[in-house]
Amino acid sequence: MTKRVYCTYFDHNYLLRGLALYHSLQQHAPTARLWVLCLSEACYRALIALDLPNLVPRRLSDFEDADPEVAATRPDRSLIEYYFTCSPAWKLYVLNSEPEAEWVTYLDSDLFFFASPDPIYEEMKDAAFGIIPHHFTRRLSDMRRFGTYNVGWVSVRRCDEGIAALRWWRERCIEWCYDFVDGERFADQRYLDRLPGMFPNIHVIHHLGANLAPWNFADLRMEQRGQTVLIEGRYPLLFFHFHGVKRAGRYYFNSHRAFRAPFPSLVRQRIYQPYIAALAAAELEARSHLIEEQIKIIRSPAIGSRQDYVFNVFRKARTVAFRGIDIVTGRAIASPGSSIR
Repeated sequence: MTKRVYCTYFDHNYLLRGLALYHSLQQHAPTARLWVLCLSEACYRALIALDLPNLVPRRLSDFEDADPEVAATRPDRSLIEYYFTCSPAWKLYVLNSEPEAEWVTYLDSDLFFFASPDPIYEEMKDAAFGIIPHHFTRRLSDMRRFGTYNVGWVSVRRCDEGIAALRWWRERCIEWCYDFVDGERFADQRYLDRLPGMFPNIHVIHHLGANLAPWNFADLRMEQRGQTVLIEGRYPLLFFHFHGVKRAGRYYFNSHRAFRAPFPSLVRQRIYQPYIAALAAAELEARSHLIEEQIKIIRSPAIGSRQDYVFNVFRKARTVAFRGIDIVTGRAIASPGSSIR
């Protein structure tokens, strides 16, 4: 089988999401290697201590030493803007570090896999570069200013056309990469809009089960068939983009309110519940490797097992969309009242 390698980045505050992503990828793409650019020393030490198979952590300082042009932009940008600047350069770093890999795919750390990504690669079999649309709902048409495509999944093939497109994207991000819309630019993301018109063999991923997200599923028909969530009756859910999921104390909040998205029982039980269970398992896995002062997790009392965390009480579908879920008692509370990257 074609060798596929993945990469992402996060700091210690996103460690649980990163671990949930890693475990879901290992479940559905066994032996796939995931490179992690550790955006904090605490994150790097935790991943080194965990010593997980097929996970390759790298210090941010090591990456910066290898790409001083990217590092030179840091004083001029906010922290999040600098991280966005790193996106294409980090992909190139991993591509150069994995000489046997045919594909290197960047994943946002808040993705979670529910099935194998094989259908995406089957779509991209003749491509050099793969990008995925936001598929904004009709009610969110104003958000198209953030770009047609989402950086959550970006694939590059080891070939002249793919590497040329990746290098162009890296150069543009070094020139300008800020967290606001400026004409046809926004962060690292709107540059993707220009790729299909500039380079050959840029493939737009059409699978509606890839990158399902709060900003796109409201216009889609979803159903459960056996253990599979199907979109439009034919696309199995491959991965969901859990953008905006926040934890405060014993509560997790989703971002559906911001995107005018519903929160039906299918989404709650078949998509969010497994993800929160995965976050719970990740916290139990990582907690002993994190220094309390360095991680922004407010811990719940009386934590003894994975089941203590799983929110499994969703009784009021009409109101719970705008609420948080107590992960210990299941009690719902009102949530506090976005750009997409």
